[in-house]
Amino acid sequence: MPYNVSFISLGCAKNQVNCEQMMATVQHAGHNVVLSPEGADVAVVNTCGFLASACEEAIDNILEMAELKQEGKLKKIIVTGCMAQRYKDDVLHELPEVDAVLGTGSYGDIARAVDEVMGGALRPCYMGDIQNCAQGGARILSTPPWYAYLRIAEGCDNCCAYCVIPRLRGRYRSRPMAELLDEAGELASAGVKELIVIAQDITRYGTDLNGEHQLAKLLRELCRLDFHWIRLHYLYPDEITDELIDAIAQEEKVVPYLDIPIQHCNDGVLRAMNRRDTKESIRTMLHTLRARIPGLVLRTSIIAGLPGEGEAEFEELCEFLREEKIERAGVFPFSPEEGTKAAAMEHVPMEEAQRRAELLVDVQSRVIDAYNDSVLGDVREVLCEGWNEEAQSYVGRSYAESVDIDGRIYFSAERDIMAGDFVNVRLTGTMDGELTGEEAE
Repeated sequence: MPYNVSFISLGCAKNQVNCEQMMATVQHAGHNVVLSPEGADVAVVNTCGFLASACEEAIDNILEMAELKQEGKLKKIIVTGCMAQRYKDDVLHELPEVDAVLGTGSYGDIARAVDEVMGGALRPCYMGDIQNCAQGGARILSTPPWYAYLRIAEGCDNCCAYCVIPRLRGRYRSRPMAELLDEAGELASAGVKELIVIAQDITRYGTDLNGEHQLAKLLRELCRLDFHWIRLHYLYPDEITDELIDAIAQEEKVVPYLDIPIQHCNDGVLRAMNRRDTKESIRTMLHTLRARIPGLVLRTSIIAGLPGEGEAEFEELCEFLREEKIERAGVFPFSPEEGTKAAAMEHVPMEEAQRRAELLVDVQSRVIDAYNDSVLGDVREVLCEGWNEEAQSYVGRSYAESVDIDGRIYFSAERDIMAGDFVNVRLTGTMDGELTGEEAE
């Protein structure tokens, strides 16, 4: 019997791909994928478990589904993903409204779980092998039609002291290149214009297969397909090879936008966090990239209040950001995550970490403002993402803005423009830290 199944995906783009695969699995099994959980038979909450705050968000969503269930507007709740993997017992014991739990090694069991809970099974729990689960498979895209993600690997071997991901996702496993090119070809045929290449660390791609870095080769093959832009998330600093830099610089479809999480710049803090970089190696790498890739825009992630960060180390980090002028940065207060080495290390109170994060945001805001001022008058190719009613203008992104995490460009035009169209926009001003412009003749 077909059931109506609704999906809620939380957390990162890698998690979103898992959700898209589950949707396709459920549909292939004969069930209906519906948008709203209200009135559905089953709601699947695909959780993030990276940080305590992400777990709190997941619990809030589960409790919202529980209210629908109590009101008779939803029959069953299935919890999947990273929080389910990390806190299976807590989910089962503390959230009695949950009818089934699937860990990160068991996404492929989702159709069976739907059948079981609707058939009256008592809280099935699937915890498959996270080291050997399938990565590929059909997807129902949940992104707008003009962009999609290509996840090229699963897991992580970097083992940073503050990070729980290796425990949730397993060791680093690259997907075979032929499989990736087949999937990318299907996305291109479906009309995807911006392909966003993702993994916990894309720079390591291929090294577990034959010992060689293969990202540059993969990118050159992807550029043969009918994409307009190819964007890269996330690159580990000391795994960036000369061959990769050449591929990024030479291939027109690969946008000169690189997301390279450095987390900190102080040598002692980096060492304590099991990062393989030094301040000097990071600085050298950034300068090399800027020298060899024209028009490069950099994005990074920074953690304030890491173990070992005193006032001097924090000021060193602020000064580093002022000097290097990294155009985009996500800033986060240190979260001592249960089960990580960093959680057991001495660190500043959460309030102080939050205060430092806010100061870093102020530093970075000035960097962004200076960057925005420097590009006024330029003409940028912008991917239109629709009409913004509040601003009474079109809105979109250039190569310098990635989906959801960066600002957008608001622009006017004398003609009707469809979402998904590329438009040449002259940048003429700023609005609350975002760029504004008008279609160029």
